[in-house]
Amino acid sequence: MDSPTSDDVASVNGMPMLGLGTWENEDEEECAESVRAALETGYRHIDTAQAYGNEESVGEGIARAGVDRDEVFLATKVWIENLAPEDVIESTEESLEKLGVDYVDLLYIHWPAGEYDPEETFDALSTLVADGLVENVGVSNFEPEQLDEAREVSDVEIFANQVECHPLLPQETLREYADEHDLPLVAYSPLARGEVFDVPELEEIAEKHDASAAQVSLAWLREKGITAIPKATGEEHIRDNWESLSLELDAEDVETIDGIDREERQVDPSFAPW
Repeated sequence: MDSPTSDDVASVNGMPMLGLGTWENEDEEECAESVRAALETGYRHIDTAQAYGNEESVGEGIARAGVDRDEVFLATKVWIENLAPEDVIESTEESLEKLGVDYVDLLYIHWPAGEYDPEETFDALSTLVADGLVENVGVSNFEPEQLDEAREVSDVEIFANQVECHPLLPQETLREYADEHDLPLVAYSPLARGEVFDVPELEEIAEKHDASAAQVSLAWLREKGITAIPKATGEEHIRDNWESLSLELDAEDVETIDGIDREERQVDPSFAPW
């Protein structure tokens, strides 16, 4: 079977449903090279954040790949200490400078915490959209209560909600909310920070399809209509995740994964809204 190309990636409102996450990819050269390798493999969705401390490296990786800027869906996030209106504007301008771009395709509120004030924060985000610095506004780690409030006060449509999601944290409630309100989910830590490699059901399905547990997990998310942004640094892992696009799970596979009797959240800070 031929390897997937960028044309094989389904998209949601122009956002490719498989991207490269860069959380904890802090080594400058390694980060830049992972972004370059991903883009040259065919990825067209790159995700970073102010808190990751690697926006400059991500920008360097994009520059090295030689892919036209308008072909890359680039997302970053405003940290909780920068969510007061003036800080939203200033920190986003700094992020653009670090990334070496004129705009980002998606700017998330990283958490509904810290300096977050729904009306004031979204007013500032609306200004960034009006000024052409941000194409779309999203939220991250929002639960239904925070989503309802955000949708009520925001002058711009909320593009996506990025949350931890994988076979060990299937997020049924947020998936139902997403379907009801047409608010797509983006899954960070879609491999449960490596825990998917220790799940017998996933290993059995992987063996059945001559695939990896990572590919099975990413294919399951795709079956659920969820965008995934797995972190990978080495070219082998970048390629392995990419090959998940060729994996088609059958109904029995999906039912087996849905029935996994184990639930583990990997990211759980004290300021989380749950």
